[in-house]
Amino acid sequence: MSLVTTTEMFKKAYEGHYAIGAFNINNMEIVQALADAASNLSSPMILQASAGARKYAKPSYLKHLVAAALEDHPELTVALHLDHGADFETCKDCIDSGFTSVMIDGSKYAFEENIALTKKVVEYAHAHGVVVEGELGQLAGIEDEVKVAAHEASYTRPEEVEEFV
Repeated sequence: MSLVTTTEMFKKAYEGHYAIGAFNINNMEIVQALADAASNLSSPMILQASAGARKYAKPSYLKHLVAAALEDHPELTVALHLDHGADFETCKDCIDSGFTSVMIDGSKYAFEENIALTKKVVEYAHAHGVVVEGELGQLAGIEDEVKVAAHEASYTRPEEVEEFV
């Protein structure tokens, strides 16, 4: 099988009552191990590339590692996902290079600015058959060298979710 969208993948998981693993990738050994394990278990999976992975391994290498895994294991069902895209340009680059899903993380912006950025990514992505995940709120911790201190963290406010969507 080839790359699929997470929409298709999640629909089957809901119907089949199972979970789907999502794994960050950044080198050949990780991709090989995940492909072998998923093949042995006949399990779909989401392979994710973070900003750090894209910086370390370079986008074209990551894309070709996933293509090699699918060539070696044509039975696999895989979604290729950008994890925490920081801006429109990064999301666009991933969409244009064959990712089937992107996450735009505009949580560092004001609510209205986050909505505008997410909408821009959604419009571009959907025109290319790509699924989008957005983010509200910020958890404390470090992700791709961006540190969010505990006092700066904010949980998703349920009253904002409907408007965001």
